[in-house]
Amino acid sequence: MKPIVQISLDLTNIDEALETAALAMRAGVDWLEAGTPLILAEGLHGVRALRKAFPTTPIVADLKTMDGGYLEAEMMAKAGATHVVVMARAHAETVKCVVKAGKDFGCKVMGDNMICEDMVAGAKWLEDLGCDYIIHHIGYDERRGIAAAGHRMPSPLDKLREVVQAVKVPVQAVGGLSLEQAIQCPKYGAPLVVLGAPLTIDADAFKTADGNLEASLRMICEAVHAQEVRG
Repeated sequence: MKPIVQISLDLTNIDEALETAALAMRAGVDWLEAGTPLILAEGLHGVRALRKAFPTTPIVADLKTMDGGYLEAEMMAKAGATHVVVMARAHAETVKCVVKAGKDFGCKVMGDNMICEDMVAGAKWLEDLGCDYIIHHIGYDERRGIAAAGHRMPSPLDKLREVVQAVKVPVQAVGGLSLEQAIQCPKYGAPLVVLGAPLTIDADAFKTADGNLEASLRMICEAVHAQEVRG
């Protein structure tokens, strides 16, 4: 597949999310993500508002489902999400329920391997259970905690090639990437490039980052879209 740029709207109010989404779409972003902070703050209203404003754009609902998989996926799909996220640390039955709901309501499922002891095995397990995409993810608190303890901050790039080689479905890498690293993800075989905190969103305040965001996003989109995905 051709590289895709997804912006994670890790914001806490609908108005700012819609403003940032409109800016991102003008810049060439392909997919919008209702980030976890937005869903926590605004719930289904945030997803519905994005769908109303952008009727044909793929929308990822990053609810990070851990239980009640069928209902959560159904609710997000009916609100307008085209993609939902389930965690690898959830029970296998939860993943299966999300996959079933995805089929029933026309929604794709993204399996997130965050906190797996074996990230590669976690990704393969998610694929085997029917997930359509893999999110290879080093968590926000994990990164900050390890760095605060004086150790090297882990990066999803550490295992990204291994994850890509282990699965047949598309992969995205999330968690602490620099702008340059995010742009390089297609060269690792991961075609879904995600831009969120701290690249476009302030990671501490969960507000849109300062600066000329639209110009920066346009540059990023052009750089990503010009690449070929390497296997």
